[in-house]
Amino acid sequence: MASAYATFSGQQYYDQYLGPIQFDPFAAELARRLPPRPPGDVLEVACGTGLVTRRLRERLDPELRLTATDLSAGMLDYAKAQLGQHSGIEWREADALQLPFPDGAFGALVCGFGIMFVPDREAMLREARRVLVRGGILLLSVWDRVEENPHALAGAEVIEAMFAGDAEMRFRIPYEMHDPALLRQLLAGADFRHVRIETRRIPFAGADPQRIATGQIRGTPRSMLIEKRGVALELVIGKVAAMLASRGGNPYRGHAQGLIVEAQAG
Repeated sequence: MASAYATFSGQQYYDQYLGPIQFDPFAAELARRLPPRPPGDVLEVACGTGLVTRRLRERLDPELRLTATDLSAGMLDYAKAQLGQHSGIEWREADALQLPFPDGAFGALVCGFGIMFVPDREAMLREARRVLVRGGILLLSVWDRVEENPHALAGAEVIEAMFAGDAEMRFRIPYEMHDPALLRQLLAGADFRHVRIETRRIPFAGADPQRIATGQIRGTPRSMLIEKRGVALELVIGKVAAMLASRGGNPYRGHAQGLIVEAQAG
């Protein structure tokens, strides 16, 4: 999935179709936990389309530097286009496993729904600790289990039924870091302390099942994998939309549930 992500070009579907109902509310949750003046400049890892970036820049003292990074140049270009009116943001293409910054360069590091996709999460957290000052703030969000995110479960069941046995088409990978004990273990191993983990449920109503389904398919690198298998995206989107409507109605009513993780560099 990492190679597909690097060349993915459906950012607008992710941003416009999924962003308002599930990603932006969690971006606001992350930003409000960050003090306006943390102990140094702020680094965002896996900034994606810039939803968290916007919230961070609005939250932070204007004198503090905000550096937003992503593995995908396409994502960075999209985010820059969306936030062109915001000054005080430095954009950098960067791998979360090899951050191009010196030790102790930042007072806070934020990552919204990104760590689940990194192939070595322990190494990512060690890198996060390396670039933070002692006492620096780490803020992460991860999804709760897929069963606690009904719209995601509906999509997962459709995809897995259509591509049975295809390991690359598993829809549940973003929802596999829901265990607080695992998160605490990973953070302790990377020299983070004072860990706080809070479960947050964001309800949404009046949503269009077709738009949610389009965001889930066209708004993720999975669209490239589906096309590679010779299946029309609109066929998959239609099946997902029908499943969503059957479970949450049309308009769709449901919720997104995630974990907000706060920690301090030891």
